[in-house]
Amino acid sequence: MVAPKLWQLLSNALGEKVNRTNCRAVLEQRLDSSSLQTMSQSIQIQQKIVLEPPEGQVSLSSTLYIKRDLEQVCYQAILQPRAFIHIKAPRKMGKTSLMTRILAYGSLHNYHTVRLSLHRAETEVFSSLEKFLRWFCANVTHQLGIKSKLEEYWDEDMGDLMNCTIYFQGYVLQEISTPVILALDEVNKLFEYPQLTRDFLGLLRSWYEETRDISIWQKLRVLIVKSTDIYINLDINKSPFNVGLAIELPIFTRLQLEDLAQRHGLEMTALQFEQLMALTGGFPYLVRLAFYHSVQHQIPMDDILEDATNDTRIFSEHLHNQLHSLLQSPDLVDSFQQIINSTVPITLEQEVAFKLKSLGLIYLERKTAIVSCGLYKEFFSNYFTKNTVILNHS
Repeated sequence: MVAPKLWQLLSNALGEKVNRTNCRAVLEQRLDSSSLQTMSQSIQIQQKIVLEPPEGQVSLSSTLYIKRDLEQVCYQAILQPRAFIHIKAPRKMGKTSLMTRILAYGSLHNYHTVRLSLHRAETEVFSSLEKFLRWFCANVTHQLGIKSKLEEYWDEDMGDLMNCTIYFQGYVLQEISTPVILALDEVNKLFEYPQLTRDFLGLLRSWYEETRDISIWQKLRVLIVKSTDIYINLDINKSPFNVGLAIELPIFTRLQLEDLAQRHGLEMTALQFEQLMALTGGFPYLVRLAFYHSVQHQIPMDDILEDATNDTRIFSEHLHNQLHSLLQSPDLVDSFQQIINSTVPITLEQEVAFKLKSLGLIYLERKTAIVSCGLYKEFFSNYFTKNTVILNHS
């Protein structure tokens, strides 16, 4: 009964009789060059509407988000009573986008969610352990929608770490009926304050240990996101990074590049994919930046690949932001210049290596470092060549 209705609908729409026999001929006749051009223009307009800039996290509704196999592992882990997940990757690799999806998955299971980005905290917050922990507790209760009772639970004679623990165990976790996912983004911000880092990370580790014997702590699921390995001394028994599930986000594979190109409506040759992979190193942000500008500004992919480091090209702003970050530390500049100029992998001091890796500028293979992608290799080679005298006398 469906077919007769379909023929009738088509007949009404086209103004002539359509049936199984003449359907194809009628449609081909109607879809002349003018109609096809109109349809093409319509598709391009729709594509521009849904095309998303590559900056920031990828929205939950985005059609451009590329799933990774490890995501399902995170979803399963976060539902476990002792869930403790730490996600690590350089900047602009998709950490926050993944964190957002884990939180959304928890919400689907009626979990409470709390999301704290340490980059949003004022500098004054890190001036003492007490200020930081009170900021931490106040933000948690606010996001949970429960009344702050810090003054009732904070006893200066008990010490700040114990006060925070009592506040969570005796009040916060008592007030909620379902588990809460506590997501801490950009935890590497803490590393600038070594003693505060040791105390707070030790506190999180102690809470994880409490889940073994005190059932109420099993309501707490922790998700930590950071850009680098920890480079300060931390007691192995007080570190939260050697328990739970550790996730390091990988770069995009060739197949994922092809998938993302298809979602952008781009047709690329095998050689172009190889060149793009060499140029970007598979870094998600760099790949999306190339695809976005190719579609948005109708730039042929060959043009993007040909002169990527030119100041007028699409990577210019990002490259200069990377340069600015690098120039904040002379040690980083000197070390990265050594890597750029070396024909073999070199060994770096641990803190410097981790900081360069957090910027996405290098890969670490065991204890040696190499430049992470062709784009950075070319840009910084040119920069250091032009600024050798300045760097050597700074």
